[in-house]
Amino acid sequence: MKRKMKKVYKLTKNSEFKKVYSSGKSLADKYLVVYFLKNGMSHNRIGISVSKKLGKSVKRNRIKRLIREAYRSNQEKLSGGYDIVIIPRAGAVGSDFSVIEGSLIKLFKTAGLWRRR
Repeated sequence: MKRKMKKVYKLTKNSEFKKVYSSGKSLADKYLVVYFLKNGMSHNRIGISVSKKLGKSVKRNRIKRLIREAYRSNQEKLSGGYDIVIIPRAGAVGSDFSVIEGSLIKLFKTAGLWRRR
């Protein structure tokens, strides 16, 4: 069964991405760069931006799928009310799911987006 993310939980417009880039904070590691900005809503919105420098469309789409699934499987553990843009780096190409998920969780914890229970 496909678990498609609803449009309300996505950043879709170029202006939304630019706002997060210009006004938001960022963190990075070897695999990912994460930009985040409070959005005044009760839920998070996510955008994934993959450069053509990372490879042809097959590689870029695989990275996007891995990031999307890593986010989806952990989104209930995040604080709400943020616009998040995730940009994979060259180190993410060819990495498996556990590496991408670990990197994303580490960056979310460092950013303070991870809910403490």
